[in-house]
Amino acid sequence: MVRVQVQKWGNSLALRIPKPFAQDVGVREGTAVQLSVSEGRLVAAPIRARKARLKDLLARVSKTNLHDEVETGRPVGREGW
Repeated sequence: MVRVQVQKWGNSLALRIPKPFAQDVGVREGTAVQLSVSEGRLVAAPIRARKARLKDLLARVSKTNLHDEVETGRPVGREGW
């Protein structure tokens, strides 16, 4: 456990995150975090980008956004089908 001081930053307040803590949770400059209060404690959790799943992407395909086939020319080398 490390004790840090809350500091004024413009009209807001700021906390400095010690480097070992930031590294442990994968936080670096520019990382978005979600702030919440849980049982009287301030919790800052990094927002992780969801990885796209093929199932989810295909579920969004409809007749209105489905593209036609595109002709790319004759096969070259061993790329013939």
